[in-house]
Amino acid sequence: MSVRSKLSREVEAPVESERDVCKLPEGWAWSTVGEATINFDGRRIPLKSADRDIRSGPYPYYGASGIIDDIDDYLFDGEFLLIAEDGANLLSRSTPIAFRATGKFWVNNHVHVVQPISVALLGFIEHYLNSIDLSFHVTGSAQPKLTQAALNQIRVPIAPLAEQHRIAGKLELLLAKVSSSQQRLSRVPGLLKRFRQSVLAAACSGKLTADWREENEDVETAIELLDRLQAERRKSWSISHPNRKYQEPDKLEDDDLEAIPESWLWTNFDHCASEITVGHVGPMKDRYVDSGVAFLRSQNVRPLRFDPLGLVRIPKDFQAELTKSRLVGGEILVVRSGANTGDCCVFPRGMEAANCADLVITRPLTGLCAEYGAMYVASPIGQAAIGLRQTGIAQPHFNIGAMRVKPFPLPPLSEQQEIVRRVEKLLAFADQIEARLKQAQSHVDRLTQSLLAKAFRGELVSTEHTLATAAGRDYESATELLARIQLQNPRSPSPGRDKSSKTSPVVEKSKRLPASKK
Repeated sequence: MSVRSKLSREVEAPVESERDVCKLPEGWAWSTVGEATINFDGRRIPLKSADRDIRSGPYPYYGASGIIDDIDDYLFDGEFLLIAEDGANLLSRSTPIAFRATGKFWVNNHVHVVQPISVALLGFIEHYLNSIDLSFHVTGSAQPKLTQAALNQIRVPIAPLAEQHRIAGKLELLLAKVSSSQQRLSRVPGLLKRFRQSVLAAACSGKLTADWREENEDVETAIELLDRLQAERRKSWSISHPNRKYQEPDKLEDDDLEAIPESWLWTNFDHCASEITVGHVGPMKDRYVDSGVAFLRSQNVRPLRFDPLGLVRIPKDFQAELTKSRLVGGEILVVRSGANTGDCCVFPRGMEAANCADLVITRPLTGLCAEYGAMYVASPIGQAAIGLRQTGIAQPHFNIGAMRVKPFPLPPLSEQQEIVRRVEKLLAFADQIEARLKQAQSHVDRLTQSLLAKAFRGELVSTEHTLATAAGRDYESATELLARIQLQNPRSPSPGRDKSSKTSPVVEKSKRLPASKK
């Protein structure tokens, strides 16, 4: 059970058993949100009125997830809904998260304004609302929300005032450290992404294996390899198309090619593959079955890995019709359209025969290591070469022609294999860091709730009762504190409900401005 859930069960037990389930520290007392605060809902503020755009002004405008915009003065029936006191706790009605706002600001109708009847309770109540699982109090199915009535019934443990200050101070110090840790951890995914891209760029430029070439000079060159590939390509063509004239590979597009090692050669995938084709394109409604041949879609191709999640199946007779898109293992697959256009992987060898839709399929010859080919397509160099790094294009379409003619740096076969070995080792190292990162993020995320739970069990700092007893002095208990602030700050009616009522201490009112002054 999570810390949050455990604490919620303890502090929100029925009134008659609360002392048995969760005994408060000496000197503390139970209250409710309705007793300890003045709270009301915001109002819907259209960002454009009939006669003016109000999306510019000095006042932040809060919605359920935070600041929506900065807006100007706005009137509702002669009334400003403008908070102008020392601050308030704002609470989302749909996904309850408490956050604090100070100075002058606006709130919309998706936010509760929870204003403690004493500023002394402001930080304490905010931290407490974030320490419990408020989803227990959310009702409704179509549009779940935390109602004001339910909010008012939530019970709050109150500590003596001096102890509140110590708790708030300690929490702010520790939570600031947690937040700092979260920010540092949040930068790691970006660093890992750049690391992976750098590895692939180094691999496909020859930098990653520069030392290997110095120690392995007597290997088959890429020129010799390409001659062998062409002989293999002709032989494969004669088998696959016995009655057709041999079709020469597409010429290389050789615009501004970067320097590569002398033993490498610029070519294209069409010189290195027996076939480059595309998966089935057409409607698939009512084609899927529970048992049949595996059928890949774009979601099954992730950067340099095959993802079986969501793999569907088609009937065997349909598989017999889709001859050009059959997969047997070792093919280079590239997503040709959709949100993950350009993602590339090798279809695993040893899997059952399969088929696919809307993927570019490259069937490499024996002189091309499929994993190296996929690494090139996934690299920044490859993505730019085949037109998938163009700016201003949200979802580019990968043209099969680009796979055939765009430049491709071909190393000797033995160096291809060494590149794959080194890249896989480095990417596995990055994967390990990513796994440890997720564990660290989970730990830090739980740490916030753990600290809040300790605070409201009276375990984060020394209690006022303990300090007063040790010093032989009296202290004001939470019960006495609540009685005092209730007398000093009697609650005002919620604003906006009774136009004859007195103004809430957190709301300013003004007469409607003439149209000429708006």
